[in-house]
Amino acid sequence: MSVTRSKLNSLKDSISRIVLGFILFSLSISGLVIALYLRVLGFSGTIIAGYGFLTEFIAMCVCYFIFKGYLKIDEEIEKPDKKKKK
Repeated sequence: MSVTRSKLNSLKDSISRIVLGFILFSLSISGLVIALYLRVLGFSGTIIAGYGFLTEFIAMCVCYFIFKGYLKIDEEIEKPDKKKKK
């Protein structure tokens, strides 16, 4: 019973990371989704490629800022540990 409860607490603590992972995954495939959608609508290959690249560029910029914020949080957590070791 306590094992199940600890697993549920661990899952509850990691919900924000799961949501962040889902957002990053959706951003990473957004260009493909836009390209497939435009293909179904019957647009030409040049327009599909242009919108696909533009969407991917915007998505990668957003991913960069998300990772940058995430890494900054991790660095702030690790800094006190380095000072304690000295």
